[in-house]
Amino acid sequence: MLVNSSTRYGAVARLFHWSIALLVFVDIVLGLVGKFTPRTGETADFLQLLYSTHKTIGVLVLGLAVLRVLWAISQPRPVPLHPERRVETFAAETAHWMLYAAIFVMPLSGWVMHSAEVGFAPIWWPFGQNLPFVPKSEGVAETAATVHWIAGIVLVATVAAHIGGALKHAIIDRDETLARMVRGTAAGTPAKGGLAHGVAAFAALVIWAVSIGGAVVVFAPAHTEETGAQPEVVQSEGWIVQDGSVSITVVQIGAPVDGVFANWQAAIEYDPESGAGQVTAVIETTSLALGSVTDQAKGPEFFDVETFSQATYQGEIARIDGVRHNAVGALTLVGQTVPVSFDFDLGVTDGVAVMSGATTLDRRDFGMGAAYSDESSVGFGVDVSIALTATAPE
Repeated sequence: MLVNSSTRYGAVARLFHWSIALLVFVDIVLGLVGKFTPRTGETADFLQLLYSTHKTIGVLVLGLAVLRVLWAISQPRPVPLHPERRVETFAAETAHWMLYAAIFVMPLSGWVMHSAEVGFAPIWWPFGQNLPFVPKSEGVAETAATVHWIAGIVLVATVAAHIGGALKHAIIDRDETLARMVRGTAAGTPAKGGLAHGVAAFAALVIWAVSIGGAVVVFAPAHTEETGAQPEVVQSEGWIVQDGSVSITVVQIGAPVDGVFANWQAAIEYDPESGAGQVTAVIETTSLALGSVTDQAKGPEFFDVETFSQATYQGEIARIDGVRHNAVGALTLVGQTVPVSFDFDLGVTDGVAVMSGATTLDRRDFGMGAAYSDESSVGFGVDVSIALTATAPE
């Protein structure tokens, strides 16, 4: 029998139940393996395959969840076998609604996280990677990741209770509760009825709201604004940096990922008449924020911030023509000193200098990401953009 009756689950309902249960179990295992596998050059390809599989299964679960709900709406719900056990029946019904919510909350939060971050493990399907109205945002991605993780904990706890209840019915009560979902066995007395679904559904909603709301409030990372420049440490006889930014763009899995160094300082000597000068810049690499791959970028394979917490650039400034200038010098990064020159625009008006420039570095010149021998995971080029405003010395 394909359809449900008041005493049995039809083949379609059972197919939805067991296929979603299997997919969710596999996805939980994949998620746990991915979470506790270090992100290194050796594991990059494995993690990309794992997370693409994880995300694709999640989208499949979401699609099946929609179909399952539509089917459930059209079908009668088999009555409980022991409606006189009101607490037990209420707990079982609440777990039922908890699981219904989980098969939406889990994949949706994961998809929001995927949409908000860039450059890692695409979903294997032709319909696009992003959700409408979800911006590329580290904060959104981290909040969605928190919801996804807590939802997983709630799901595992609910599944454990659900399985425990099923085994209790099969081993202790020796009734047909489990057989109804396994073989479609007819059991129960429709005349006895059951509890109102609305009460259990409300209880499940409250549990989910408390779990997710509490997780977002307690565990979501706090974001504080940091100024890029540190004018108080700049030499008094030089130009005083008032504002600015040092940002980078790397390509991961074919997608650009933008980052910024929050803390840096610059000592600048510059003669507006001759267009010549000198610059010494110190960048705190520990202050790097690079989206979802920040920790990996700070790790020993790349910036290795525990060993090398600063990068230093020293260069000579020369005017090329008009506002166009050039800096020729050397960048010391992760213990390697490499010649770096770049062009930039610098204009001075009423004692205020505005500068903007960019260059592209090759990570291989600094021995960064040596385990990533090609650009399939991480590109070789790193685009660096610099902008600042400074005031003339008194």
